Amino acid sequence: MRTVFANLHHLSHHAAWRHQLEMLLESAGEGIYGIDQRGRCIFINRAGAELIGFDADEVLGRNMHYLIHHAHSDGRCYEVEDCPIFRAFQEGRGVRVESEVLWRRDGSAFPAEYTSYPIRDAGQIVGAVVTFADISERKQAEAVLRANHAELERRVSERTAALSQANERLQQSHGALQRLSAHLQQVREDERAHIAREIHDELGASLTALQFDLNWLRAKVARDDTLERKFDDMVGVTQQALGAVRRILTDLRPGVLDHLGLWAAIEWQLQEMQARSGVRCTLNVHDAGPERRLGRSAEVAVYRVVQEVLTNIARHAGATEVQVDVTSTASRIELQIRDNGRGMQVPAQPTSFGLLGMYERTRVLGGELQIDSAPGAGTTVTLRVPDSTR
Repeated sequence: MRTVFANLHHLSHHAAWRHQLEMLLESAGEGIYGIDQRGRCIFINRAGAELIGFDADEVLGRNMHYLIHHAHSDGRCYEVEDCPIFRAFQEGRGVRVESEVLWRRDGSAFPAEYTSYPIRDAGQIVGAVVTFADISERKQAEAVLRANHAELERRVSERTAALSQANERLQQSHGALQRLSAHLQQVREDERAHIAREIHDELGASLTALQFDLNWLRAKVARDDTLERKFDDMVGVTQQALGAVRRILTDLRPGVLDHLGLWAAIEWQLQEMQARSGVRCTLNVHDAGPERRLGRSAEVAVYRVVQEVLTNIARHAGATEVQVDVTSTASRIELQIRDNGRGMQVPAQPTSFGLLGMYERTRVLGGELQIDSAPGAGTTVTLRVPDSTR
């Protein structure tokens, strides 16, 4: 009976070695076959014969290229001159291929991984030994992996596009809110100025007239101690009311800001703080004389920031000294407000309405606000206003 290894006498002259080789090849899970210099099969193991759908006896002596490697996966003819198996052993080198197909007896193809190494006899190449395996499952797994990767990429792309659109809408909303904030700030300042004028023109004038009338009446009731004391009390109340009106007017819209400019208004703020709280206040203006005026809205915004800083110092810092330095360059004006108070831990994001208002006013100016502080080390607030606000 012909066997799978009928031609093994080309490789060994001893039956014992032939038997051991038979057992070794039969135990291999991959297909293994050998070819001579003409490409004819000289042996094939059972696994290899089953992979291509032949009996082993049907394969022996046949040209393996024309039997199982005659065409590409798309059906195009695979010329023997281009076959890596033959080219490799003819050139005396090994080769490994993972991207081709082999063909079965029934005309179907399967993706295969194969290697080919030359067989040498006394230094001469007499053929090649080829191992091959069906890698259909691996290819299917790779296809599934590629499909999953493509699906993941598609979902990531869709999600990225959705996030980009959401971010664009968020930016648009943020821009709209910033414009609204700037508008509300301007409306608030305009309303303050309007109320200040109304109070000054109506209430201030009325209280002044009332004070004149009380002084006139007091002169008419001379020599009546009781009435004189009563009129003195009434005049005192009127003077207190006028003082309150002046403070309200100053908080709403300090006249010194409109008439004398920002630096005079800041100096007045410091004088008022020193008079009320006893904190020693100093203003140093470097290279930014009174003629260096900002726009009306910009001066109001800077004034309000300084006002908020001084208010916080008076309420919370416990400071004994405050120093304000104003410097300018061709491109910007910088105000630095330093106190020697108890300091604080500067929050990463402002949460109080006071700090939020300071940052928002600075942002509207296109400027920069920086707060440097630490517990026990005082606080320095730096406001930089770009030249574009001039």
